[in-house]
Amino acid sequence: MLNNMNRRHFVSAGLAITGLAALPGAGWALDDARARTLVDEVVVNINRVIASGKPLSGMIADFEHIFNTYADVNIIARSTLGADANRISSAQMGAFVQAFRGYIARKYGKRFNEFVGGRIEVNSVKQVKSWHEVKSTAYLRGQSPFEVSFLVSDRSGKDLFFDMIIEGISLRLSERTEIGAMLDLRNGDVNALIADLKKAG
Repeated sequence: MLNNMNRRHFVSAGLAITGLAALPGAGWALDDARARTLVDEVVVNINRVIASGKPLSGMIADFEHIFNTYADVNIIARSTLGADANRISSAQMGAFVQAFRGYIARKYGKRFNEFVGGRIEVNSVKQVKSWHEVKSTAYLRGQSPFEVSFLVSDRSGKDLFFDMIIEGISLRLSERTEIGAMLDLRNGDVNALIADLKKAG
């Protein structure tokens, strides 16, 4: 799904986990049941959208609501900036998070459009260090089923997913590479990046 939802773009699961240790530990109150409940809700909403028959613009708006409700967008956005997050002002960070929120919803809303006629089913959950991994299976028309995992934490004070992994390809780490390349092309100008993110996706 990441970049073009093409199964040929397989990255090992190890890459998806690399760097997660850098995330401060979440509260230990989160358990398997709560993590699964969150992802069950995410999946129900995704399945509802892909079965809605809405035009793409309507689906994107619905996916933006899903990301805003269930994803830890602040953590994902900050992570994509890497070390550059430490050199920008709080105002710039706020503007970046807002621009990233719209960008990620548009980008992945379009990708989920390819799920129309399919479905996602939640399978299992397990604790991994200070977060929980909830595994599910995506069934798309004309393709073999493939795994979709959600990494869930309560670090922000509520249960949210901070990464989504498609067959080992991490949304968070993939976007970190993408955003880093975009920032390099703009010679490190975060304001230019913010302006362009508002139009990208």
